[in-house]
Amino acid sequence: MTPGKFLLRFYHTPVNRIRDSLRNGGPWQERRTEHGRAAMEAAAARLPVPSVASGAALELHLLTGRRFWYQSAFCLWTLARQTGRPLAPVIYDDGSLAEQYRGSLSRLFPAVRFVAQGETIKRLDALLPVARFPFLRERWLNYPNLRKLIDPHLGGTGWKLVLDSDLLFFRRPDFLLHWLDTPDRPLHAVDCETSYGYSRPLMNKLAGAPVADLVNVGLTGLNSSELDWEQLEHWCSPLITQEKTSYYLEQALIAMLMAGRPCAIAPVADYVTLPKPPEAHACKAVMHHYVAHSKRWYFQQNWRLALSS
Repeated sequence: MTPGKFLLRFYHTPVNRIRDSLRNGGPWQERRTEHGRAAMEAAAARLPVPSVASGAALELHLLTGRRFWYQSAFCLWTLARQTGRPLAPVIYDDGSLAEQYRGSLSRLFPAVRFVAQGETIKRLDALLPVARFPFLRERWLNYPNLRKLIDPHLGGTGWKLVLDSDLLFFRRPDFLLHWLDTPDRPLHAVDCETSYGYSRPLMNKLAGAPVADLVNVGLTGLNSSELDWEQLEHWCSPLITQEKTSYYLEQALIAMLMAGRPCAIAPVADYVTLPKPPEAHACKAVMHHYVAHSKRWYFQQNWRLALSS
């Protein structure tokens, strides 16, 4: 074992685990969080069909599977409850969405459409062949986050709003409703800190314009017709070869796509990424995006609060 591997195994990894545990509230809170997560999954299977008024159905796009189907259900259910509008979700199977989970989602949202992973792979082979798009194809295979960019937009046209599953809505999202009804520019949420995983000079050079701070892709509105897949492959090549792979590649690419363009930016006070106390308890915002250690509030209490909001 090399000295580097020894330090990674016996120092860095244990220290990081302890640090993460402390951020999550310690072992006792982690157990409470896991119990809450299991209770949330069980509750998702019993959610009542949302009561909606008349109006045009809202089309939303999500990537989900066995690990996240119940979070997708709560995200969409709370959105339907707060908007009073029927939903027509388009759900992209990550390859693990068994029939029982499809059935639960179909019961709640009769207009749902599922895109099987096999269908997506056929589009990939036809429109992003490995020989021409080696970086995009390798990252699609080994970095599932990139599928939230590729799967909804590849071969498509028009504006689409892509949501992460770990969102809850507590108030009427007028900003989102206005964009969904009249989209005319890219949309994104605001992050709690800038997280792109790549150096800003390289990103700015490739994008041809300064990349804005704090772009978060929990909410992402893009026009499928405008995406240049050759350009995205061209960006991935130097990003990865010069600065290696990053967990935040998807967010970096979307920030680059929006560089220098007027955007619809979700109001930060209403669309909160990584809620912290007191907001994490009060839930006065329109929406929470439960990233990192805010999962504690998400699983322990806030999905329950969203049921009665």
